[in-house]
Amino acid sequence: MLFNSFTFLVFFPIVFLLYWFVFNQSIKLQNAFLAVTGFVFYGWWNWKFLLLLLLSLVTDFTVGYLLQITAKEAARKWLICSSLVFNIGLLVVFKYYNFFASSLQGLFSLFGLKVDFVTLNVILPVGISFYTFQSLSYTIQVYRRKMEATTDFIAYAAYISFFPQLIAGPIEKATQFLPKFFAKRNFNYTQATDGMKLILWGYFKKVVIADTCAFYVNDIFNNYTHYKGFILFVGAFYFAFQIYCDFSGYTDIARGVAKLLGFDLMVNFNYPYFSKNIREFWQRWHISLSTWFRDYLFIPLGGSKISDNKTAINILIVFLVSGLWHGANATFIYWGLLHANYYLPTIYLKSKKQVSGIYLYFTNGINILGTFLLVTIAWIFFRANSVNEAFSYLQRMFYKSSIQIPGKTTAFLLIIFLLLVDFIGRNDENTLNGFVNKLPSVRYLFYLILGVFVLANFYQQQSFIYFQF
Repeated sequence: MLFNSFTFLVFFPIVFLLYWFVFNQSIKLQNAFLAVTGFVFYGWWNWKFLLLLLLSLVTDFTVGYLLQITAKEAARKWLICSSLVFNIGLLVVFKYYNFFASSLQGLFSLFGLKVDFVTLNVILPVGISFYTFQSLSYTIQVYRRKMEATTDFIAYAAYISFFPQLIAGPIEKATQFLPKFFAKRNFNYTQATDGMKLILWGYFKKVVIADTCAFYVNDIFNNYTHYKGFILFVGAFYFAFQIYCDFSGYTDIARGVAKLLGFDLMVNFNYPYFSKNIREFWQRWHISLSTWFRDYLFIPLGGSKISDNKTAINILIVFLVSGLWHGANATFIYWGLLHANYYLPTIYLKSKKQVSGIYLYFTNGINILGTFLLVTIAWIFFRANSVNEAFSYLQRMFYKSSIQIPGKTTAFLLIIFLLLVDFIGRNDENTLNGFVNKLPSVRYLFYLILGVFVLANFYQQQSFIYFQF
């Protein structure tokens, strides 16, 4: 079920009313209702996906319980390994098997060996990379004794299948999010209005900005051999904002819907295109995934409390895995390794001489533009269908051509508007709050204009980019 669908516009009000006026008698009833709505929401695409979700739920709930009651460390290590093998095994089978099989087949062919690997004709379950990581967070935290395992399967099921963030995050840590399912929820007007603003801005970013950019991006990338120079720069520029508005728009809607149900989800985007370097970019972009890799991969590898060279190797590993997490395609591996190479200089270059005054604004501006340019170049690999296509696109970008904007300038004007609102509201976790607090006199007119634009563009119903992961 898509957030930007008329089905969801019917589904959520029903859920909201039943949640607060029928099942509000006890936390257990609300949790059971949330678990059921999560299953309905997830099974709307394909009911067979539910079997996989339920299998994941039962397996990690059981592993968590066994970890809690088992005293011997050797046995506990076997249990956590079983959780890791199970969850990563799901990803390998459904997401990576065919990619690895074809890659090995190509490798053998280089040595003149013909090997045919059996491929699997399976559909990638939507959101599998998100809920497996959230489920792993639970078993790892129980194994590390950072939390006690729950014996309430309903609450655990509601935690894993919580529909606002089930498909595309944020990936919540069990230590921070699971306890919220045992706390009494009361309807809070301020929290609800805050949620409505998040939903409005999220829909505007998705159905107005991202989907408008998508029209031009699809044309330019699908026909890039007919374009050159500046037009291809524009295509990459539009895609940078398409993917940002698409994914952060989803997160805003998810956070807003969660607030209307009495929950606070973590901030997943913190104005990443205002970053002054790549390290800062990854502290602001897809924060839940970055912190997951930091806590469960980077730090166990040794983190940064080792030599610079070993830290660099750890960074390479993390970005390689991050690239693979995003998709079973060599383009994502190149994208991850490209970001790793962007990141490596920040390990070796130590603190610089501090500047102030007008020089500070100037250097910050240059750094922001430079970081955005590097990120945009990397997005070409993310968007391209193949590595060869990405390199060909990059090569043609530097052909001489006149400066021109393809078609109408609607997408460009929307991006300028986005940057203006983001800049004014950048000091608030809720962009609209930060914006209207600076311009309170136009508050309701501004909400009305955003709502009109959203309704005018709602018919497009394009899927969210990160659903494929």
